[in-house]
Amino acid sequence: MSAPDTEGAVVTARNLDLTFQTSDGPVHALKDVSLSVEPGEFVSFIGPSGCGKTTFLRCVAGLEEPTGGTLEVNGMSADEARRARAYGYVFQAAGLYPWRTIGGNIRLPLEIMGYPEEEKARRVRETLELVDLGGFEKKFPWQLSGGMQQRASIARALSFDADLLLMDEPFGALDEIVRDRLNEELLSLWARTGKTMLFVTHSIPEAVYLSTKIVVMSPRPGRISDVIDSPLPKERPLDIRDSREFIDIAHRVREGLRAGMEAA
Repeated sequence: MSAPDTEGAVVTARNLDLTFQTSDGPVHALKDVSLSVEPGEFVSFIGPSGCGKTTFLRCVAGLEEPTGGTLEVNGMSADEARRARAYGYVFQAAGLYPWRTIGGNIRLPLEIMGYPEEEKARRVRETLELVDLGGFEKKFPWQLSGGMQQRASIARALSFDADLLLMDEPFGALDEIVRDRLNEELLSLWARTGKTMLFVTHSIPEAVYLSTKIVVMSPRPGRISDVIDSPLPKERPLDIRDSREFIDIAHRVREGLRAGMEAA
């Protein structure tokens, strides 16, 4: 793919490679990945298992070190961005500590960063309201549904107000009804906060519904097979999924996935 336009970008990858050395030989997880993510974009990554979606996210987070190419996050190296706490990360599982209340879980990164008590209390209160969990601060994770736990996990990632939010298939384990509702809530949250979102999913409808840009990836070694700029409006009711535009984008994603599988 051609080199991305990088001026002012939040994330810039150029010819990114990552090879893991294992006892069975090298595993090529990413190959020649070039991508630019602009401020305020909602970018979804979709592809089959093992195509490098989560690996790319972990590279952006400074949790994996590429073996080739370059990667910048807010104009810094990924490791510098990690140490500057330039992003929030939401994992596949909510990962809430069961012995801490919901407020205590959200407060944890603020404690680590040394925020004053009044500031911690304010941020916990505001992020709970942001994800529609006001009044649940003193509840424990086991007292909340799976969807509510994931909203608490998002609140924790938002608590220190990083401009970039990395989300690794956060709704994959939830039933379709809950997932639809959380998709709506996530779009509303994105519109209110203006965060830049990087979102990993296996669901074509989810990727199309949420995204301003869809990155289609092919199997190992993980490569970008297509980048689709969505023409859908920013305001998206759920029934937009019945529109011709939505169906056409979903078809292009499906074709990109199929082409990537055939080329692997």
